[in-house]
Amino acid sequence: MGGRAFFNSIREGFRGIIRHPLVTIASITTIMLMLIIMGAFYLFSTNARTMVTKLSQRPPIEIYMKLQCSEEERQIVTQQLSANPNIIEYNMASPQENYEEFKSNLGTSSSILDDFDYNMYLPYTFSIRLSDPSLADQVCAEIATYTGVSRVAQESKVMQFLTKTSKIVNITTAVSFVILFVIALFIISNMVRISVYSRASEIEIMKFVGATNNYIRLPYVTEGAIVGLFSAVASWALTVIAYHSVYDKVMASIDPTSFYAFVTTRSIMWHELVILVVMGLIIGAVGSDISVRRYIRV
Repeated sequence: MGGRAFFNSIREGFRGIIRHPLVTIASITTIMLMLIIMGAFYLFSTNARTMVTKLSQRPPIEIYMKLQCSEEERQIVTQQLSANPNIIEYNMASPQENYEEFKSNLGTSSSILDDFDYNMYLPYTFSIRLSDPSLADQVCAEIATYTGVSRVAQESKVMQFLTKTSKIVNITTAVSFVILFVIALFIISNMVRISVYSRASEIEIMKFVGATNNYIRLPYVTEGAIVGLFSAVASWALTVIAYHSVYDKVMASIDPTSFYAFVTTRSIMWHELVILVVMGLIIGAVGSDISVRRYIRV
């Protein structure tokens, strides 16, 4: 196909949108509804994955230093934790801070610890935050070799649960997107078939005068891509507006640093736009191409 024929086919694709307004509106509405569902699921899955990631990055791992450890040993451990690429955050608690926490946990019975010599019996501790909970065993084994460390405690069952949950959320997101994509592709291909039926005689004439299959097919593919683009932008605007409204209501009573805090609208909206535009273009173009191919085989 030459350059002139190529641009003529694209121009015909734009004309087809105006020439058949009812089919165009029906196609835009159909794709838009599917993309709204996909967009809403993307927003939900992103928040779910973010929450699981936050929880998995703060596993129940505690590092207990030896009793009466020296300041130099604590500084060495601090430097080693800072240099470990798998640890994204750590906090040190002194014997006094651990003592105060024990007392607060006892509530009204805290008076039994009034004469307790915490400097003699309580160690310095570190709580760490990992970038990936599946690395917990490896990190703990390494930390246990640090100078001045008495033991490293972790809840292995909790770690396994967090790792498994993270994988399940990621797999569910991928599978759901594939299913929604296939459904949308099937629906739009059937919608385009209506348009092809209405132009059956036109296609026959074009084939009779020698038009190639690609020349006949390109206007429909172009038309489907444009329809998919319009649908994507419209569905993106609607889902972002709805999400922003929900975000304002939910986050009014939740601390932004909480594990249960929603992802901000600004940080998620542009990623969603790219995803919906790509999905809209693919659904519109591929769905149109599937339908047209059946009617231009020589």
